[in-house]
Amino acid sequence: MKLIKYFFQFLFIIFFFSLFKIFGFKISSKIGGKLFEIIGPVFRSKKLIHTNIKKAFPKNNSVEIKKLTKLMWNNYGRVFAEYMFIKDFRFEKIDSKIEIVGQEILDEIKKSNKPVVFISGHFSNFELMAMQIEKAGIELSAIYRPLNNIFLNRIMEKIRKKYICRNQIKKGIAGTRELIKFQRNNYSIALMIDQRVSEGKKVNFFNQEAYTTTIPAQLAKKFDMPIVPIFIERVNDTNFKIKISKPINFLKSDSIKDITSKLNVIIEEMILKNPTQWIWSHNRWK
Repeated sequence: MKLIKYFFQFLFIIFFFSLFKIFGFKISSKIGGKLFEIIGPVFRSKKLIHTNIKKAFPKNNSVEIKKLTKLMWNNYGRVFAEYMFIKDFRFEKIDSKIEIVGQEILDEIKKSNKPVVFISGHFSNFELMAMQIEKAGIELSAIYRPLNNIFLNRIMEKIRKKYICRNQIKKGIAGTRELIKFQRNNYSIALMIDQRVSEGKKVNFFNQEAYTTTIPAQLAKKFDMPIVPIFIERVNDTNFKIKISKPINFLKSDSIKDITSKLNVIIEEMILKNPTQWIWSHNRWK
């Protein structure tokens, strides 16, 4: 039954991807945003989204929450439409400006040839971050979670490996072994740390405990790898600003939980900067 459901989802998405290619980047991004404002609430629980927002913004009233939700779906829909133009982003063939704040930090990381851990969350068009790191000449591997839809996942993996980051590591035990192999070959690691992971630790996130990945903390402790927060923000609908923060070197005395907790605070600050561009539909506090 699931396969049938996934197949029809796949056909639905391919149909829109084909239309987007015809309409072009800017129009497609706008259509995708408006489309998700309509269909997003059908596929994801409005109650869950509003509950999540309340955890971060307990003083927000219902009007403010509805507005934030609508803008979130708009951004999510734009990301969906923009997948069709990832190749054009890579080779700068579309009318979209990506401003890098902290390019000198990327240059220094490349020059030092010492691997770091890039951490971020699902903000704006999050796929562009790993792409820009790799384009800066840094040897990079990125951890990702395969999509449940096996038909769509094949396409997404192909897009990611070809145009975003060629070294994609699947989340899981086998992926952990691959991650260590890349690290030993001086590859930096990029991963999102804002979603719930059952194998993580319960760490405070917006004043409530939430299962959080400890991979960055483990890499920092075991291999003395600096951690580099990176944040992307959508500007004027189809332009982007990526901020590279200075590398953080944690102390040997810092525990895995201490490091993970500090990283969660960084993610919180990113969310607070522009909450409409974070994906609130994930069951973060389950």
